[in-house]
This record gives sequence, C-alpha cells and structure tokens, in this order.
Amino acid sequence: MTSDPTLQELRGYRWRRFTPWQRLGRYLAYLATVAVLVWSVRDLDIFWPWVWDAPEQVADLLRRMYPPDWRRVGEIVRVLLETVNIATLATLLALVFAVPAAYISARNTSPHPVLVWVGRFVLVASRSVNTIIWALLFVAIFGPGAVAGVAAIAVRSIGFIGKLISEAIEEIDPAQVEAIQATGAGRGKVLLYGIVPQVLPAFFAVTVLRWDINIRESTVLGLVGAGGIGLLLQGSIDLFAWTTVSAILIAILVLVVLAEFVSAWLRSKVL
Repeated sequence: MTSDPTLQELRGYRWRRFTPWQRLGRYLAYLATVAVLVWSVRDLDIFWPWVWDAPEQVADLLRRMYPPDWRRVGEIVRVLLETVNIATLATLLALVFAVPAAYISARNTSPHPVLVWVGRFVLVASRSVNTIIWALLFVAIFGPGAVAGVAAIAVRSIGFIGKLISEAIEEIDPAQVEAIQATGAGRGKVLLYGIVPQVLPAFFAVTVLRWDINIRESTVLGLVGAGGIGLLLQGSIDLFAWTTVSAILIAILVLVVLAEFVSAWLRSKVL
C-alpha cells in the first residue's frame, strides 16, 4: 500500500503561496507602511485647500505661458552655450581628481590599505552633498557666476566617476596584470598595459554618462546664482514673464534631448 493522495483528496486541495503566518506578516507590513505614510502626511502640515486648487492654478499658469516669447532667443542660445560649457569643463575637471581617487580606492591597485579608506572617504564626501548645496557654497566663495557652477558640478562628479571607475578597476582580469608583472615590468608599465586597457571602455562610458547628467544639472544651477540658463529662468520667473519662461523651458528641453542623442552616439562609438 502507498501513502500517495487519492484523486478525491487532490480535488479538495487548494495551493497557497504563503503560509498563514507569512500572510499575517505581509498584512502587518502593509498596515505599517500605510500608517507611516499617513503619519508623514499629517506631520507635513499640508494646507489642503491649496492642493485641491492646484489643477486650476496649473491651467491658469499654462494659459499665461502661451504663446512662448522668442524675442530673447539670442540671449537664450548664448546662455545655453554657457550651460554646456559649464557641464563640459566640470566633467573634465572632475576627471583630474576622480581618476587618482579611483586608483587608490580600488583594493587591487591601492599602494596602501590606509589609502583605500582615504580615497573612499573622498568619493563618499563628494556624493553625499547635492549639487545645489555645493553651488551655494561655491557662490559664497567665488561669487555668482559660471566659476561657482563649474566647481559645484566638478566636486559632485568626482564621487560619481571615481566610484564607478574604482569598481571597474576591481573587476579587471588579474591574469593580464600577472602576465605583465612576470616580464619584470614596473608599476607604471603594469598600470599602462595591464590595467588601463581593461578599464578604458568603462572610463569612457562613465565619463559620457556623467557629462550627460551634468548637462541636466547645470540647467538649474543658475537658480542659486551659479551661472547658466537657470539664472535667466529665475529672472524671468521673478518678473512674471511667463511667455519668456515657456520659451526657456522649451530651449532646456531641446538641449537635454540633444545631449541625450550626443551621449548615446558617443557611447556607440566608444563601446
């Protein structure tokens, strides 16, 4: 005789994905999430009449922004070029500091274990502060203008670029490095012929990606006085020149889309 279930028993069986205790735990997790959301909303002290009135205000604002005023198109293009220059210079400046930081942050290339934590501290400190905060700091140091914008984006980009490059260095094939070391090559030649060729594709990909991100970030730095198209946008908003604001927003959208196409083209050529 066997203990296999009969057909009658199988017909009455109902498969369940979770056990009763697992279902209870999931329900409690859902309830806790809802409770946290409700508590967070109440703690924000939201003025709900303004929230319910928001769609009407948005519609009124869109009516004021139409049609876009292109009489300042020359100035808009000039400031857009300044925005691109800020992003490009900041990316190049970030590479100068990010590459050495990435080299000493990678465990397989760092000259000393202490330098690993020094490099990682630099990368974490760079990424932990938002670009706008860096911009506020550098505007206080350098004054309003493009220099503060370049410094803010560069400092923020160091952590991003350095982190990804250091991870790429740690993932290289050690066999190639050992083969070059076996020939008696020094540290410089090992770096040049054993590490750089393996990291180069990731280096270009990360650089292009960060440049694309910096284009977007540089469009808002002018809101805090760090140069670029954001400065013109903030001035138009302060003067309630909504038709000019709509023209600037369209120009920013076109710039971001073009930057996306350029970065995609560059990645396709490099990778």
